[in-house]
Amino acid sequence: MTDPHVVWVRIAPSPGRSENVASLNLIENIGVEGDRHAKPDKRNQVLIMDIETLDQLGLQAGDLKENIGTQGVEVADLAEGDRVRIGTDVEVLISHSCAPCHKMNAIRDGLEAELEGRRGMLGVV
Repeated sequence: MTDPHVVWVRIAPSPGRSENVASLNLIENIGVEGDRHAKPDKRNQVLIMDIETLDQLGLQAGDLKENIGTQGVEVADLAEGDRVRIGTDVEVLISHSCAPCHKMNAIRDGLEAELEGRRGMLGVV
């Protein structure tokens, strides 16, 4: 088993756009600096997804608009209220699972159904 770690980070500065970045600036109770979801008191400030699930589904980093890609963490097993440490200084409080929507079918027909319970977890910085 691989020690849990971050594999990639991304921001979505506008709808439908997601970019690889070298690092994220995670701001307490705001989210990912530069991301369109960065707003105070939102429950979906950051989306965490694991590479293992993406690999099983034949998807690439960023296909699901995740902010943080992990390895060695079964993200679907996280629960509301769990805390995930990112680096040495940041903690993300898991708020809820990210429900797949019809937009997933634009990636691949039937993907919305395939992602049920596996779309990643949303959290608050």
